[in-house]
Amino acid sequence: MSTLEIRNLHASVETPEGTKQILKGVDLTIKSGETHAIMGPNGSGKSTLAYSLAGHPKYEITEGSVLLDGEDVLEMSVDERAKAGLFLAMQYPVEVPGVSVSNFLRTAKTAIDGEAPKLRTWVKDVKASMEQLRMDPAFNERGVNEGFSGGEKKRHEILQMELLSPKIAILDETDSGLDVDALRIVSEGVNRVKENTGLGVMLITHYTRILNYITPDFVHVFVDGKIAEEGGPELAERLEAEGYDRFLASA
Repeated sequence: MSTLEIRNLHASVETPEGTKQILKGVDLTIKSGETHAIMGPNGSGKSTLAYSLAGHPKYEITEGSVLLDGEDVLEMSVDERAKAGLFLAMQYPVEVPGVSVSNFLRTAKTAIDGEAPKLRTWVKDVKASMEQLRMDPAFNERGVNEGFSGGEKKRHEILQMELLSPKIAILDETDSGLDVDALRIVSEGVNRVKENTGLGVMLITHYTRILNYITPDFVHVFVDGKIAEEGGPELAERLEAEGYDRFLASA
């Protein structure tokens, strides 16, 4: 069992107008096997939470703590956080020209595990995962995300997650830009990894459509840099019906 504990987390970012406080006291605990949906309007700080946990240098943590299995995440470098078991699927995956998908994946796996995977087993695992994600094997020889469609980039993120086997995955609007078929395939991939490894999931989204495929154990409404309300799957249904107006009014 792994546990990610976020306590009173505050984060700010530098803007042309000066320092802007984005996170204003986030408290959240995610355990192995749990799926937490983080829902909220644009500009509420959801992506800032994701990137702050991953260690993006743009965001400065000004207060609070983040522990993964008792270890201080905020004292770790970005690569140390990945090795500790944190995984971030980005909303807008970047292209890495000149680095093939196959080379990228095996290098990442070697860095995470501290040793290179056995080639025969590795090739088999990559092939099986790509087949389940409906990815053409030819993608292995292409540059990372280079010329990929939005859906292909998101499938590649889930491919990474499945092969790297993290403890906690942060999925930042993985559903954005996906058509119905791609949404189903990506969601099935998340569910498969969770079932096989006991993965804990933080699923950041605006909409409930992905929650038709990935059932959350907990739903958290994120408004103005903090959690405004918490509940179960029924809270997502209420948000779908009512929107965020009542939260925005009080904020």
